[in-house]
Amino acid sequence: MLLKNSAMKFDDSFAPQGILANTHVQTLLSSSLYRRKRILPQAAALLAASEKWVLDGGDGIRLLGFYSAQAESAKERGLVILIHGWEGSSESNYLLATASTLFNQGFDTLRLNLRDHGDSHHLNEGIFHSRMIEEVVHAIADACSRISTRPVFMVGFSLGANFTLRVALRAPVNNIPLQHVVAVCPVIRPHDVLDALESGIPIYEYYFNRKWEKSLRKKEQLFPQRYDFSRWYKMPRLRDRTEDLVVNHTPWDTLEEYLDGYSLVGDALSELAVPTTIVATLDDPVIPVAEVEKLPATACLERVYTRKGGHCAFLENWQMHSWIENYILGRFEQSISG
Repeated sequence: MLLKNSAMKFDDSFAPQGILANTHVQTLLSSSLYRRKRILPQAAALLAASEKWVLDGGDGIRLLGFYSAQAESAKERGLVILIHGWEGSSESNYLLATASTLFNQGFDTLRLNLRDHGDSHHLNEGIFHSRMIEEVVHAIADACSRISTRPVFMVGFSLGANFTLRVALRAPVNNIPLQHVVAVCPVIRPHDVLDALESGIPIYEYYFNRKWEKSLRKKEQLFPQRYDFSRWYKMPRLRDRTEDLVVNHTPWDTLEEYLDGYSLVGDALSELAVPTTIVATLDDPVIPVAEVEKLPATACLERVYTRKGGHCAFLENWQMHSWIENYILGRFEQSISG
């Protein structure tokens, strides 16, 4: 539900036609093999230049990233750090497509995996949860200390957009020289995401349940002395599964305490000192847009809305070109030019 009397800033340059205007078609096509086949040729140069990095997350924690640098003869335009959504990875369609668009236009890129995402389950014994912001900040600071390319930008999608906003808040005191960040379809109030998944069409809850189960099976196999999720696998609902892992595998006693810990409602972003653009869509079936509109107005926070786009999709045509990739590119180019 939108706020009454809201003066939302719409970007109507994205206007999909026909069946592509449907939110579920957008969202499901975005992660499909059909789209992947069209992304891989575009991503060939990015992947060829990709280096596997294990980054220092502090306190012995290690996070996996993939760094792609321009050839030495190329003019440096900047470094873009990208973070995927929950149960996505550095290889997710939307991350590869965005990273390759930026790389092909002269930017260095670092595709960062959150803990237990991508092929990184073996790096840490503890399991991932969404309040692990300090290790992400530490890993990004480590990356920036290794890479001389400037300026530095960030892009995050969904839960990764939530992490990106929290990194931006902490950047100035952690030697992370961010010039601009873009948060696409960010999680603002985690309670709302659970509500939307429970009340929406079942395919989304099924999708996340299936991917989460696959992830925890990997963790269980790698650390059998520590984990036995046999009872957890029998729980059908995402909320129950989340609450069980919170109570049994995190420092927090209740689901509400855990969710509140990475919520960005109220004045959480009021101290934001890095120029930040949030892009949200009215028809997102996973993350309601209303909480974005409630965020405090600050000099550093820009909110842009589209009427269509699904969840992190923004597909313009059947060639699977996404509007968001060129939007991000253009936003960073504007930041460079001043």
